[in-house]
Amino acid sequence: MKIKKKKYNVVFLDRDGVINKFPGRGRYIASLKEFKFIPGSLEAIRSLTQAGFEIFIISNQAGVAKKIYSRATLKKMTAKMLKMIEKAGGKIRKVLYCLHRESDNCPCRKPKIALITKALKFLSEPIDRRHSYLVGDDIARDILMGKNARLSTILVLSGREKIRERSHWQIQPDCVVKNLSQAARFIINNST
Repeated sequence: MKIKKKKYNVVFLDRDGVINKFPGRGRYIASLKEFKFIPGSLEAIRSLTQAGFEIFIISNQAGVAKKIYSRATLKKMTAKMLKMIEKAGGKIRKVLYCLHRESDNCPCRKPKIALITKALKFLSEPIDRRHSYLVGDDIARDILMGKNARLSTILVLSGREKIRERSHWQIQPDCVVKNLSQAARFIINNST
């Protein structure tokens, strides 16, 4: 009798505008003081953790290459974020960043999928793409990355994009919700 291998259900989360407050177009979260969680995001991550999802955070952080903040500052922000997530009952498998500028044409910069490919190497079994999601706040980067990786895509309106701009979006997400709390409910309800 052949044993069926377990497939992982995975959620890939963008950071700014999904987990923490969006700083505004062309701006960066450059210090610990500026890093503020969006209300409900910690609880949403806890819910996804309790539902058995493997969670990765995948984010472009070009502020390092632009010398707006240092790698050390980014490391401190990440440590604070992970500590607060863990304290709230959530678990992040890995945080992966692209630190390059758009002009560097780096393969790990969203919407390219190298960060997802790298994340999947941390799992011992394949993922169930039918029940794996990319949650982001940017059509051109996050949602396109999710589509490129053949994941279900969820756009949250707590960051960069506004629903009134929907007719101008170059691609459409599979689902549009207000924030990560609603995204987590959608994911959990559609994965059972």
